[in-house]
Amino acid sequence: MIRENFNDLYAFVIVAQERSFTKAAAKLGVTQSALSQTIRSLEERLNLRLLARTTRSVSPTAAGEKLMGSLEQHFSDISSHVSELSIFKDTPVGNIRLTCGEHAFDSVIYAKLAKFIAQYPDIHVEVHMDNTLTNIVDQRFDAGVRLGDMVEKDMIAIPVGPPMRVAVVGSPDYFTRFDKPTQPKDLLEHSCLNLRLPTSGGNLIWEFDHNGQTINIRPKGQLTFNTYMPIVRSALSGLGLAYLTEDIVDEYVERGELVKVLQEWCDPFPGYYLYYPSRKQPLHAFKLLIEALRHD
Repeated sequence: MIRENFNDLYAFVIVAQERSFTKAAAKLGVTQSALSQTIRSLEERLNLRLLARTTRSVSPTAAGEKLMGSLEQHFSDISSHVSELSIFKDTPVGNIRLTCGEHAFDSVIYAKLAKFIAQYPDIHVEVHMDNTLTNIVDQRFDAGVRLGDMVEKDMIAIPVGPPMRVAVVGSPDYFTRFDKPTQPKDLLEHSCLNLRLPTSGGNLIWEFDHNGQTINIRPKGQLTFNTYMPIVRSALSGLGLAYLTEDIVDEYVERGELVKVLQEWCDPFPGYYLYYPSRKQPLHAFKLLIEALRHD
C-alpha cells in the first residue's frame, strides 16, 4: 500500500470504530459525502467490501473486521508515539477521555481537575459522566474512576480520594415519629429511601460492617431514585431514612437537619481510584493527570 493511501485506511478505521459515517465525519473534520467517497475508493482499490451499510447502521464485513484488527493498534501506537513528543515542548499537549460517576466527580475529581486544566492549557480532558461500570477498553476511554473494591484485577489503580464511610441518616422530625434503629435488622421496620443501581437494575443493598461482622439489608420503602440528591432532599423532608456517604450528609448533620444512626456499624472502606489497563503505556499528558488526581 503506497503512502498516500494511509489517510484512506485511517478513515476506514474511524468509521468502523464509530459504526456511523456521521460520527466519523465529525471526528475527522470532513463532510459525510467526502468520507463516503473515500471509503468507496478504498474498497474499489482493494476490490473488497469492507463495510456493510444499511439506512440505520454501518458495520465491518468479515474482510473489514480483519483489516480493522490489523490497523487499529498500529494507528493507536502511531498516535501515542506522536503524543509522546510533547515532552520536548514547554507545555504538554494531548487529549484524555475519562469516565466517572456523579459522586466521584463532585467529591474528589472536580477541584483537582480545575487546577490541572488551568496549569496545562494544551491538555484537553473529556469527562463522560456515567454511574454504570463502564468498560473503558471497549468504549475507548483512557481511564475511569470507581470505588477501589470495584476495580478489575487486571487494571492499574491509583487512589484519588480518601477512605470513605457510609451513614444512615434521618431527619429529627422522622425520629419523633419512629424509634431510632439500634442494629441493622431494625431498618426492616422503617421506611427507607432506595437507590436504583444503573448496572444491575436492582436497588442498592445496604451493607454494614462491625468487628469483622458483615450484615446486608434489602431496605423497604415507597421511594426509589437513581441519583443521590433526591434521596438527600427526601431525608431532609422526613420521608425516610437514607444510606449515603458521610461527605454528602455531614453538612446537614452539623446543622442539625439530619441525625446519624448505626454509626458503630459503619466501618471505613476504600475510596475512589483512577484505573486504566495494565497493558497501556501512559502518555506524558496522562501521567501528569495521574499525579494531579492522586490522593496522598
